[in-house]
Amino acid sequence: MLETTYKSPLHETVSVYQTDFWNDSCSVEELAYAIEHGAVGATSNPTIVVQVLAQERHLWEDRIHELIAKNPSWSDEDVMAKVFEEIALKGAKLLLPVFERENGLKGRLSIQTNPSYYRNVDKMVEQAVRYGSLAPNIQVKLPATSRGIAAIEEATYMGVNINATVSFTVPQAIAVGESVDRGLQRREAEGLETDTMRPVTTIMVGRTDDWIEVVTDRDGITVNPQYLPWAGVAVFKKALKIYEERGFRSRLLAAAYRHHLHWSEFIGGDVILTIPSSWQKLFNNSGVEVKERIDDPVAPEIIAELYDRVPDFRKAYDEDGLTIDEFDTYGATVRTLRGFIGSYHELTRVIREDFMLPNPDVK
Repeated sequence: MLETTYKSPLHETVSVYQTDFWNDSCSVEELAYAIEHGAVGATSNPTIVVQVLAQERHLWEDRIHELIAKNPSWSDEDVMAKVFEEIALKGAKLLLPVFERENGLKGRLSIQTNPSYYRNVDKMVEQAVRYGSLAPNIQVKLPATSRGIAAIEEATYMGVNINATVSFTVPQAIAVGESVDRGLQRREAEGLETDTMRPVTTIMVGRTDDWIEVVTDRDGITVNPQYLPWAGVAVFKKALKIYEERGFRSRLLAAAYRHHLHWSEFIGGDVILTIPSSWQKLFNNSGVEVKERIDDPVAPEIIAELYDRVPDFRKAYDEDGLTIDEFDTYGATVRTLRGFIGSYHELTRVIREDFMLPNPDVK
């Protein structure tokens, strides 16, 4: 565990309990703060990289111009792809001391495969293997879509440390856990190493909450508004119990923070919490007591009302609430994929219009 003279709620979370926290960004400034306060990993995705480039443009402007000058045949997408990798690699470099201290068991940076590939197993696996070779402490994000589940197994078999993303439900978490285990078993059957592989299953608990709120508004469903913030917590806690019972080798991770329950209710679990920098600072300056709550059940009346009134909560909460083929059409999946794909195109636009073909009418 980290030793530091400064104690914060997040530091106490990782020092006292088996719960780890990651920085939900590869921003240099934000990741440095997070590591100082106990972070042992970090993540990126197209939306995050767009934000990082906007926040830390001064760190990347010269490098982007250099890439364009040295590669005159590259398209805007070629340049964007290289910048996307290098931003993630800078974060991985910051985490390398953690990775080495923890003997490769922690200290990884997650980089996401092209979200547009969510239907193409071969392209996802090919890119996952490439990303996994970029640095020793890279974790690769693959979506928990119908085809993504197959890609997760294959990439795991090929030695990639995966982080399943675009995941909001118990059925998705189970499918990922089973897929990872199949991949690891195939490696072991061939005598291939698995000891340092640390696969991760993300549940985007805040986006689960978002979707349940959307459908209650859309469909005119009346529920106690104080119950809505518990939807993601309930899904995550149920998935964790199943993971413990079945012995899945992937580790659960909670992402997409909306309120402190997405941290405080998970303290004490053998889980990962990937927390945006703004939420880290709120938690570190909060009066929320750091104590184990992971085994505290969500109040039965909360689950009962959400379960009885909101069909999409049932789909997220029941083990068989969704078939694998239905993962792609679940509302939270559609909204998140649209956002990630849009950010990927936005990053290409920024490279094209700000660096390769800037507006000649603007000084």
